[in-house]
Amino acid sequence: MTNYPNELPGQIQNRQPGIESEMNPTPVYEYEHYKGSGKLKGKAALVTGGDSGIGRAVSVAYAKEGADIAIVYKDEHGDAEETKKRIEQEGVKCLLIPGDVGEEEFCNEAVEKTVKELGGLDILVNNAGEQHPKDSIKEISSEQLHRTFKTNFYSQFYLTKKAIDYLKPGSTIINTTSINPYVGNPKLIDYTVTKGAINAFTRTMAQALASDGIRVNAVAPGPIWTPLIPSTFSEETVAQFGKNAPLGRPGQPVELVGSYVLLASDESSYMTGQTLHVNGGSFVTT
Repeated sequence: MTNYPNELPGQIQNRQPGIESEMNPTPVYEYEHYKGSGKLKGKAALVTGGDSGIGRAVSVAYAKEGADIAIVYKDEHGDAEETKKRIEQEGVKCLLIPGDVGEEEFCNEAVEKTVKELGGLDILVNNAGEQHPKDSIKEISSEQLHRTFKTNFYSQFYLTKKAIDYLKPGSTIINTTSINPYVGNPKLIDYTVTKGAINAFTRTMAQALASDGIRVNAVAPGPIWTPLIPSTFSEETVAQFGKNAPLGRPGQPVELVGSYVLLASDESSYMTGQTLHVNGGSFVTT
């Protein structure tokens, strides 16, 4: 039986995507009792936003399953170094690649560096994201719109486009989407639309790459306690975060790792174009 917090103290960080070590409580990113069984042994994974939050949890779980990890992140060097240290304790390699995933040139370089340093690429996890709550579409500037699309969607397009030069049959691409395009969110209009684009991209690329033996799937988290929350919402909103979920609390990053491990492993060899919903009990239609 898990015992994760039902309530969060109000808190705020002034810069996205936020610093995990400054959160209270800090997110739970691994099960202490989790023992890998070699599901990803010998594979190389590139995880964007892998320094903290969901990306950190996924990276550590993949390491426990035997994969070498390349972490792409913005500039949260402290979080990234802590994640790298934890990954290397599992006896695998960890490569840190800081930069802006919204830029195509950087995305190309990140893939090439991963292949060069880790000897190949088998798993791409497009997970990096940003959000900017606004009360009205009138408050969303063109600059914000472009920035949100660049980080959330263009990055996935750029990285996928480059990665398929190296992905082999049996490789996988996993995109992080959200519950929001399924239920709507008037406070996160541009963010929600980017996640809808990711859903379409996932299904389309699953069909486009099926003949190459490359699977493309997605995970749609609900309210998950990550650095993005205190770095984008008010203290009052943070204090209420996740309470509307049927389970009555926010999820922890570790509670998503089973989905990401499944989709990266051969256990999901007949799954492509699918989305796994980890949202605390909310019912959605696809």
